[in-house]
Amino acid sequence: KQLINNYQYRQFLILADMKHLCCEKFFLGMQRSPPPVEPLDFGFVPAAVYDTHAYYEPGTIGILFHMVHAFLYMVQPNSFPKDLIVSIIQQNMGGIKPHSDCALMNHLVPLQWIHYESGFLICAVFGVVFVVLTPIIATCFCMCRCCDNCGGEMHQRQRKNADCHRGFFTASLIATTIFIILGVLVAYAANHNISTQIKSTRRLINTNMRDLKTFANNTPVQIDYLTAQYTTAKNKVLSDLDNIGPLLGARIHSHLEKEVVPALDGALRMAGAKVESAIKAMRETKEALENVSSALEILQEGTGKLQASLAGERSSLSNTLSDPACTNGAVSPTCNTIRSTLPQLGTNADFSKLPNVNEALTNINTVLKIDLSNIVQKGYASFNDTPAMVKEQTRNIVTGKHTSLIPKFKSMLDKIGNEINGFSKMFPVESSLANFTIFLNERHKFIESFYPQVDQMDFYRWIACVAVLCTVVLILAFNMLGLLCGTCGYDKQATPTTRGCLSNTGGNLLMAGVGFSFIFAWVLMGLVTTLFVVGGNVEKLICEPLANRQLFKIIDTPFLVHPEKRNFLPGMLFQNPNIDLTLGSMYRECYENNGLYHALQLENIFNINSFLNRTVYNKDLAKVLEGVQVDLRDIMLLDQAGRDNLMNFANSGVGEIDYPVYLAEVNKGVTIVDLLSFCSDLEDQADQLPRGALENALKGHASRIRSIHREQVVPMEQAMVRLLLGNQRAIELADTTSLMKVTNILSAIDAAEYLITQNASHVVKQETKAFVHSLVGYFKQYTDWVKNSLSAEVAQCKPISNMVDSMEIVGCSFIIDSVNTFWMGLGACCILLIPSIVFSVKLAKYYRRMDTEDVFEDGQENWN
Repeated sequence: KQLINNYQYRQFLILADMKHLCCEKFFLGMQRSPPPVEPLDFGFVPAAVYDTHAYYEPGTIGILFHMVHAFLYMVQPNSFPKDLIVSIIQQNMGGIKPHSDCALMNHLVPLQWIHYESGFLICAVFGVVFVVLTPIIATCFCMCRCCDNCGGEMHQRQRKNADCHRGFFTASLIATTIFIILGVLVAYAANHNISTQIKSTRRLINTNMRDLKTFANNTPVQIDYLTAQYTTAKNKVLSDLDNIGPLLGARIHSHLEKEVVPALDGALRMAGAKVESAIKAMRETKEALENVSSALEILQEGTGKLQASLAGERSSLSNTLSDPACTNGAVSPTCNTIRSTLPQLGTNADFSKLPNVNEALTNINTVLKIDLSNIVQKGYASFNDTPAMVKEQTRNIVTGKHTSLIPKFKSMLDKIGNEINGFSKMFPVESSLANFTIFLNERHKFIESFYPQVDQMDFYRWIACVAVLCTVVLILAFNMLGLLCGTCGYDKQATPTTRGCLSNTGGNLLMAGVGFSFIFAWVLMGLVTTLFVVGGNVEKLICEPLANRQLFKIIDTPFLVHPEKRNFLPGMLFQNPNIDLTLGSMYRECYENNGLYHALQLENIFNINSFLNRTVYNKDLAKVLEGVQVDLRDIMLLDQAGRDNLMNFANSGVGEIDYPVYLAEVNKGVTIVDLLSFCSDLEDQADQLPRGALENALKGHASRIRSIHREQVVPMEQAMVRLLLGNQRAIELADTTSLMKVTNILSAIDAAEYLITQNASHVVKQETKAFVHSLVGYFKQYTDWVKNSLSAEVAQCKPISNMVDSMEIVGCSFIIDSVNTFWMGLGACCILLIPSIVFSVKLAKYYRRMDTEDVFEDGQENWN
């Protein structure tokens, strides 16, 4: 009775510990975040395909463009004067308030600008000096030659190195002419590139217009698609509400399965075994006891037979050793030795005294007649029927007293859908974009109407540039013809006064080239200077800042145009300069092909997030599930029959068997000595005796002892092995079958049942909230998808950045780079005309026919 009271007290303590453990795990599980919501597939927003590729690769002429850029960098190495331009704009536009330092700033700005333009100013001054001095020098040169000076005297003095001078001037003029030809080719290539690229401009205009039309036509379709996908979320919510029983029941079962079963398993592991392990232990205990019982019977029966056999053999062997032949002096020691080993022929272990296990085996068989596994499966089946139980108990949500809530909720969702559609129609997006499309068509036609005029103007420009180059070509023609005629008509034997007509013509052509050089050089340099100042500054102040986006930073400077208007772009677009929107950020977003809603930060004008949060998320959804009541108190994991069966197993007596006694007898062995070794020794000693009857008799005894070992000892040893294994397994299972272990198992099951029956309401509430969370999560997925789509997929504004890039390509890459290359080539020609004039004047002296010549009295003349 005292033992039973102790067990009951321990069971109470263990039950309390198990309940505490399970409940602790349960409430820790309740604190976890809600399960993830099933993702919805809203499809893909209809994407717009834009045709414009705002990228320009100039090809071979790009080498000349790089040369021009390098020259301009050498002329103007200063960084872009952002602060200077901003201060000028702010002064002129009123972006800064008047103060005492304004006068000082007014004086500093021109100085800063002169410092920035110093390279251009130096080059421009050089050009102006060239333009001014060239006609003056030409006039002086002509007057000087008319006075027979500056090479105008038609007399050539004798020089010994005249041929060397003539060769030097010829080679120099040829080299200068070649470089001038290269300059003409560079200028002509730039001139032709402008005409070629102007034709490509039409393609850029057409693709940009087409992209803008695609943008305008596709945006309403994308907005309609966004509003239409609300139906996907609404249908999913209605589907889950119609199937609230199975879905919520599955959630509750899943929660219990994740929270209760681990707690139950943990409690059973804490107790030392599981019910399934107990059932397995019953069967294994039965098998172990059966092995022990059968082996014990074999050993007890075999021990008696073996004792009789060994006693008879021992007596017979003693009689043999009493033979008179053993008294012989040589044989006597061997016989005495054999006689001393006769006591070893006997049994060692006594299995007759070991207790049997029949009573415990009978109790185990009685326990196994009840199918405990089936009882346990029924208990778990009761737990697994939780979804069906919840479905039945939540049927009233759809078909009971709450029948009117589902249609009411459906009408509420329809109302939300109507509000979303109304919100999309609130803004005249479609009509505005339709008007924008009409405007684009009109502008496109208007631009196309100018194509013939542009072509005509470009033709006139091309003719003008070619005419300018033809002046240089004319000078080159005189130089080349003069070189050709002078070189071909030159005669070394002729004196200056007797030179041939062809040589004289060459000299005259060179002088004609000099004349035309003086006539056109200053005009060409004036044109070059003008194009250099204009084109170079456009490149440095517009094209380069536009390429590296420094120009955007000027426009994005806070308070640029007014001291109270922070940002220029939102002030111009939305009349709200405080919005943090810049031209640079807008360009970056459009360059990455993001949505116009995100690029222009239209959420500051009409915030779709607040509208969706206000419209879609509705607290009335929770009211639909207020009637959910689920009672799980009927779940029973193990009934009374199963509990009694486990107690009977614990009281079967398996743990009371004295297993060490069995192990002690088994460790003794069957016989005192190994019979096979004894036989071998006996035969060896018999071989030491003289051949005869005694030897044969001893060998016969050895043969019979071997037969006893084979027929009796070997089966007993096999039975001992089974007995040993059975005892080891029985010892292992003895701890499992103890009353304390079984009591712990029952206490763990009681704690799990308590958790299921008493705390299911917490699970129901938690899973109901999770179910509501999943329904709301569908709408949250929709709103998040709308936000992401508006930011990245709806009204993708790539055409806007393409227009900026196209204007940069047309204005800078097509026109400015070509204009700068044109003046670079033409300017090189103008500068090279100076050495061309000098070399032509010097060389003409050797080709023209002179009026007088030097005469020597000795009659020897040397003009070579």
